[in-house]
Amino acid sequence: WLAVFKQPKNTALDEACWVVALDDVQDPGNMGTILRLCDWFGISHVVCSLDTVDRFNPKVVQSSMGSIARVQVHYVSLDQWLDAQTKPIFGAVLDGQSLTKVIWPKQGVLLMGNEGQGIRPQRARYITDHLSISGAPSRGAESLNVAMATGILLHQWHLNQ
Repeated sequence: WLAVFKQPKNTALDEACWVVALDDVQDPGNMGTILRLCDWFGISHVVCSLDTVDRFNPKVVQSSMGSIARVQVHYVSLDQWLDAQTKPIFGAVLDGQSLTKVIWPKQGVLLMGNEGQGIRPQRARYITDHLSISGAPSRGAESLNVAMATGILLHQWHLNQ
């Protein structure tokens, strides 16, 4: 046994003001960290593509530090789910709008992509607002870890609520 806990009471996904959506996130440590971040910032629902790592993977459970018991995780056909959304969909991309210029609405979806490939093209077409985290001009890294980027974006969203 890795953990025994009561799962969160299911609430309707469309009642959620903000939702984090994950497109093919594979690293269990990233998934667990994202669940913990969602818990910290008051996001109660995470929607995952069917090929995202299993929420009950032992490393996901461990790295969530108990947040798996408070955040509801939904595995869906992400294309169909995104297509049905009436909320704005914010996507993390390398060439998006600066976070300092974003107007965060009361409801929305934050779409985050795979560790190596980012958001897949068939999912990127649903993005209504392209976001980018600016770095130093002389940076050597080409991108941020998906969990780190999620944390920065959720913090910026939280500051503007």
